[in-house]
Amino acid sequence: MNKNVIIATTIASIGFALGLGLLGNAIIKRNKGENTISVTGLGSKKFTSDLITWNGNFSRNSFELKEAYTQLANDKKVIENYLVSKGISNKDMIFSAVDIQKQYSYSNDSKGNSQQTFTGYQLSQKVSIDSKDVAKIENLSRNITEIINLGIEFTSSPPSYFYTKLSDVKQAMIADATKDAKERAEKIASNADSKLGNLKKATMGVIQITAPNSNEDYSYGGTFNTDSKEKEASITIKLEYQVK
Repeated sequence: MNKNVIIATTIASIGFALGLGLLGNAIIKRNKGENTISVTGLGSKKFTSDLITWNGNFSRNSFELKEAYTQLANDKKVIENYLVSKGISNKDMIFSAVDIQKQYSYSNDSKGNSQQTFTGYQLSQKVSIDSKDVAKIENLSRNITEIINLGIEFTSSPPSYFYTKLSDVKQAMIADATKDAKERAEKIASNADSKLGNLKKATMGVIQITAPNSNEDYSYGGTFNTDSKEKEASITIKLEYQVK
């Protein structure tokens, strides 16, 4: 046999053997990579809000700007005194800057042309309260007609509820969700006559805060309910384990 042919045949044989070895190694690695378990655990906590925010608006209307401003300033003083009488500290009250709007009425003249008529100034201001005395501010927001009875044009917004120790709740939920996910993975592995190996990957979902027993939808970016004093938070943890 020609020497060159022998060399070529030898090289081809070696290459074929190496190719089989690499292919076999790739198959082993592929199968090893597929031999995993992915599970999702859930952690949830119920808690009661410990911070409430509430705000109301009051306004005055007049053709004279100075007169409207004087009336609004008097209303502010009356509201401030009323809140103090209800046990609200001055430091918990925040009055916004005065908003001034010119008011107009619109009509058409005898020729059908549109025209506007100045009807006066409307001045408005907002008062906001942040407090940890949730019950007191709740009661205040429900009895706001007392301010209206003082001769003030006042509108009240529903209070918003928050929790100042949310980070502690989150840590507890993460621990519970991780434990739940691991227990699920161990159960699956046991049913398949296998054992869990090393943790390959862990992914945490976003925190969802809703009213308990509600039908609120979860959001991709996280839901944060502020309408309910009672809340329920939940979070998911996805774990991926190797299986022995």
